[in-house]
Amino acid sequence: MLSKIGDWFDERTGYRAGIAKALDEDVLGGARFAYVFGSVLTFLLVLQMTTGVFLAMYYSPSATDAWASVAFINDQVTAGWFVRGLHSHGASAMVIVAGLHLLQTAIYGAYKKPRELNWIIGVVLLGLILAFALTGYLLPWDQTGYWATQVATGIAGTSPVIGQQVQEAMQAGNGYGNLTITRFFALHVFVLPAILIGMTVFHIALFRKHHQTPPWWLDKKELKARTQPFWPDQMFKDIVAMAVVFALLIIVNYQTGGAHLDAPADPSTAFDARPEWYFRPLFQMLKYFHGPMEVIVALGAPVVIGGVLLGLPFVDRGPERNPMKRLPYLAVLAVGIVLTVGLTLASYREDANNPEFQKAAKHSHARATKARELAVKYGVPAQGGPAVFTMEPGYQGKKLFSRDCAGCHLGSDRKGPEIASGYNSRQWISDFLHNPAADRFFGPTKITGMDPVTASDEDYAALIEFVYAQTGADDVNVDLAAQGNKLFDDGDCSDCHASDWETEDEVGPNIGKRGSHDMIKQFIVTPNHARWFGDKNEMPSSKGKYSEAELDEIAGYILGLQSKARNSD
Repeated sequence: MLSKIGDWFDERTGYRAGIAKALDEDVLGGARFAYVFGSVLTFLLVLQMTTGVFLAMYYSPSATDAWASVAFINDQVTAGWFVRGLHSHGASAMVIVAGLHLLQTAIYGAYKKPRELNWIIGVVLLGLILAFALTGYLLPWDQTGYWATQVATGIAGTSPVIGQQVQEAMQAGNGYGNLTITRFFALHVFVLPAILIGMTVFHIALFRKHHQTPPWWLDKKELKARTQPFWPDQMFKDIVAMAVVFALLIIVNYQTGGAHLDAPADPSTAFDARPEWYFRPLFQMLKYFHGPMEVIVALGAPVVIGGVLLGLPFVDRGPERNPMKRLPYLAVLAVGIVLTVGLTLASYREDANNPEFQKAAKHSHARATKARELAVKYGVPAQGGPAVFTMEPGYQGKKLFSRDCAGCHLGSDRKGPEIASGYNSRQWISDFLHNPAADRFFGPTKITGMDPVTASDEDYAALIEFVYAQTGADDVNVDLAAQGNKLFDDGDCSDCHASDWETEDEVGPNIGKRGSHDMIKQFIVTPNHARWFGDKNEMPSSKGKYSEAELDEIAGYILGLQSKARNSD
């Protein structure tokens, strides 16, 4: 049945003859692993197209939705992180394999007549692969891609005469925005693939016309004697190489957890971005030049490198292919490779030894992690990626506190007690009881009179637990708090403070429900209430300033500061 179906298709398409023509080729001198790079590149291209189609099914190329769609792929689509990781690491693999392919071609002298055009197309294909990487880097619309691509387009904009026009064409206007990402998406998904596929077909057609370049150390008689068919001898080696590369990609993908995704792009923030590893040499080189020279090097280095590669077949025109007899030409490539590797290593080493960069990278990683967690739990608002942080519980309270309260309760020029991480925790209460007049507490205010509390360690712990229990915390030691309540009532504390919430006009504030959600709300509105500081109060009333919901947000934020110190209590 299968044979009949095959006959039916062959009669109408002639596919068997096509397959035979594709596989029926002699490999002069025999099959070799040195010849596998072209097939591996073709495999990687197919892999990139396959994974790219999958990603495009979920990706939304707009400034408001791009980051959210990539985060959704990474964290919520089944195996999405794996496919995106393959696509990202596959791009790196293409750069590496393309470089090795060019190196093998140069060593074998395969750029010599009549294969000059195939070498030139290969160099152009390497440039196209790097263009893919550049356009794809922006598409997640995260901090790294956004700022790194801005640097790249900014360099292009410094080109003489047409620089501004080139930059505006790349970013689709005077600045980065929605049109920028749609333009890069169109280049990455439509324009570059069409050019790459067309040139790859032409490259393979020229290869089939001239065949592979045989080893230089074999004479014609030996080449003929060792000749093997492409199928199955060379094809087997090609498949083994593809399998090895694919296995390495999977291993790297699992070890790295897929492709990195930074926090959403935020034009209002500063970000010390780094390019992908294959652009690191140029990035590092630019550090050694300043002023106009920086622009000259940024624009000139790629031109020089491309010119050397494209000009190689026309400079080394002799028939000799033995690399030992072509050392001056290959030495130029060797120097380029050494410089590339050296600059790359220097770039990573400098970053590793830069405490400020490492601190910023750690902060960036934490912010990216938080953004993705919020996106999974609450979704991304329609305003775009950066708005995901507004979904964090307590965000509005923190925003209101920063706007209206931080001026008096944070910083060295405070007018009131410090309200920061750990506020109203056990440790905070302990520090306060030890020295109420410290600068951290009532030192900046006119409220004085409370002496440090002296007690045994056991009684001190009980008093702290009693005061801590007023906040409504859910981890109170009830027995210890009850012991502290008795000490409070029977000792000197009750001479100045009530603890029932209702009593007013005591020497000191009523500590009933002190630090609880309800108390904080009421205190913000009427800090001069007789239950607390009365006419000694210096804090302005906020009555009528906030809605009930806003008061809940501020109180919730302040109460949340307590929990940040629980692990250290």
